[in-house]
Amino acid sequence: MKAEFQISDPVRVHLKDTPVMFMRASADSSEAIQQAWARFEAAVGLKGRRFFGSFDNSSREYRVCTELKEADDPRSLGCEAGTLPGGAYLRARLQGEPPAVYDQIPAAVGELLKRSVSDESRPTIEFYRSRNVIDVLLPIS
Repeated sequence: MKAEFQISDPVRVHLKDTPVMFMRASADSSEAIQQAWARFEAAVGLKGRRFFGSFDNSSREYRVCTELKEADDPRSLGCEAGTLPGGAYLRARLQGEPPAVYDQIPAAVGELLKRSVSDESRPTIEFYRSRNVIDVLLPIS
């Protein structure tokens, strides 16, 4: 039985640069990404945080991220510090029950790519709005 989910019509949005701390997934695979999320959530905790995934298509690197807080010490948590680049993005919103909704992210990116040309200099971003709502953000010019 296929999982139920919904994808919204794409909307053009503008994001500001977002300072983050992150961990890299060991490979571009569902299993490696799930393991990275588990390690990351255990290290930084869940309460009061905004979570992101970023995928650099040219390097095939996936990063698990959270917005950097003033009191955070990324190195002590086994993380690195960086920035999710701002700019214009095409956004599709996924709604559905985890973990099945996660499997829909690649299809959402594919749909966005049908509607616009990606800016390859910036990563595709997943913003985890809540447990069952994910904004998929394709960088555009």
